[in-house]
Amino acid sequence: MKRSKIFNNTSQDKSLDHKQFIAFHEAGHAAAIYLNNKTRNLPPVFFQIMIKDLDGTSEENIMVYQVAQNDCTARIKGGRSIKSLPSSIDDLTHKTTSNNTMGHVIKDYMIAFEVDIINLLIGPLAEAKHIANTDDELFNHKLVDLDALKNYGGSSDLALANEYLQCFSTCKQQQGKKLDELFSVAFNFINDRANWAAITKLANYILDSNKNIISCEEVAVLFEH
Repeated sequence: MKRSKIFNNTSQDKSLDHKQFIAFHEAGHAAAIYLNNKTRNLPPVFFQIMIKDLDGTSEENIMVYQVAQNDCTARIKGGRSIKSLPSSIDDLTHKTTSNNTMGHVIKDYMIAFEVDIINLLIGPLAEAKHIANTDDELFNHKLVDLDALKNYGGSSDLALANEYLQCFSTCKQQQGKKLDELFSVAFNFINDRANWAAITKLANYILDSNKNIISCEEVAVLFEH
């Protein structure tokens, strides 16, 4: 189900819903990037929340996460700990297992690798949880599984997550197992009260500020005060 089919009605109420969905989606990504990296002692990464009206011009080829809807596009520029994916994690690991120092580097690399995937999944999950809360519906693994994320602007997020998984293993079964594992971590992040409060706070800030660009520094100040 594509959002363009959901929002055929261009009424003011639908437009407001549309903006709220985008705000929670991007707030989910941004909160995950900031909080997950901090919790796991990963170096902070640069990112910007970028929101603009469509004006007929071509999209900049700089997006990592994207939600494209009727008259607005939102994305996060930057935000990934892994800037360039290796051809194979297995090859990288096998070449360094005999070196203890490099073994620690690979361990840190794998933490960052998995966190990037988790952060991708949290965006559409945040949108899904917001919609469930608004409609007074349940929100759990059975109702919102991996495939359902496509209904919440998650197609590009899943596509990028799959690029990571193809580097992780050539085995489809192992890819699926790892994705399920990281999806559970993302779900737990969303269901944590403090994390959800942070996402909601940032989503409201996005909506109230009416800015086209929100920096990672602004996000940090918002979360630390």
